[in-house]
Amino acid sequence: MSAPTDARRAGLRVEEVLDRLAATGDREVCAAAEELVRVLMDLYGAGLASITTRLDDKALAALLDDELVSGLLALHDLHPEDAHTRIARALAAVREPVELVGFDEGTGVLRLRSTPSSGCGCGGGDDGGRQAVEDALASFAPEVTEVRIEEAAPQQPLLQIGVRPNTSPARVS
Repeated sequence: MSAPTDARRAGLRVEEVLDRLAATGDREVCAAAEELVRVLMDLYGAGLASITTRLDDKALAALLDDELVSGLLALHDLHPEDAHTRIARALAAVREPVELVGFDEGTGVLRLRSTPSSGCGCGGGDDGGRQAVEDALASFAPEVTEVRIEEAAPQQPLLQIGVRPNTSPARVS
């Protein structure tokens, strides 16, 4: 059995091949390649639709945790969960917590905020946190085309209120 396919890497590879064909300047070849990709997508989408109609809810739910299957179902608009639920599922799978600020379905832009307690650095120099978020989203919510991570507002220091020390001299009677 072959190794599992990384859907994100496969998608990037398809784009690279199409870009290489487009760079040749042969519009007919480029159009044929794009049509081939569309026909294959339609064929695989129809096959997935046929499979999902034959599964009961329990069997389908078990497949939703598989990143590859979940991404393919979303890509073919067959995923039973809406985009916001899948985004929440993806963010829950990320080790460093982030807060959802908003998702624009029209543009595919997802706005997140790193949480003060996470130490994520997602918006700063640590690209590992950002990459983990983007990888999870690519699998569960491929309609997210851009991730913008805002820095969390700095936490205000805790104001300590206590009994004021007695500064007047002690009275002796």
